[in-house]
Amino acid sequence: MEIIPVINCHDIEGVREYVGKAGEFAEWIHLDVSDARFTFNKSWGDSSKWHEVGNKLKLEVHLMVENPENEIDGWLNAGANRIIIHLEAITEETFSEIKKKTDEKNVELMLAINPETPAENLRPYFGKTSEFQILAVYPGPSGQKFLPLMVEKIRFLRSEMPNATIEVDGGMNEETLKLSKSAGADIATSSSYIFNNPNPKTAYETLKSI
Repeated sequence: MEIIPVINCHDIEGVREYVGKAGEFAEWIHLDVSDARFTFNKSWGDSSKWHEVGNKLKLEVHLMVENPENEIDGWLNAGANRIIIHLEAITEETFSEIKKKTDEKNVELMLAINPETPAENLRPYFGKTSEFQILAVYPGPSGQKFLPLMVEKIRFLRSEMPNATIEVDGGMNEETLKLSKSAGADIATSSSYIFNNPNPKTAYETLKSI
């Protein structure tokens, strides 16, 4: 199972610090970009300054924002490898516009849902993308607890989309990772479990070994 460390910071200095730590053991980094409108907190997310972070990790950008179509160009220009947008923040029309741009840049586009959104609501997009994220905590700060009902959403997606890439985001530890993996998740993100450990690399490798 692929494990991606999450960066959720208020300023570029914090982002740079955590990216530097992740660069010692990870291949990808997951950057949370929260606008304090779609979410109840705000995190750093200035795409024009991403080059100042200085790293060689693959970049997954999680846009927890009200109008992701306004953020796409900046992150594509910054070199994002995968962009995650939320079903709750788009229409089928804006999704198509965003998908066209990511396809032109050969960038992956993943569609996420919040905990309160039924997985069934993703059905209109099954033929438009094969990458989905189940957000297992409420959009916002790291350190929240995994919501067990999200396991059923992962299981539903795996049943309906056998070849899909399914990511689970939030509240990861050894127990919740096992539950998510058994339900059919391919990727898990983690912030607190990794970076609150005295040895982030050890924590990362523990999750990776499950």
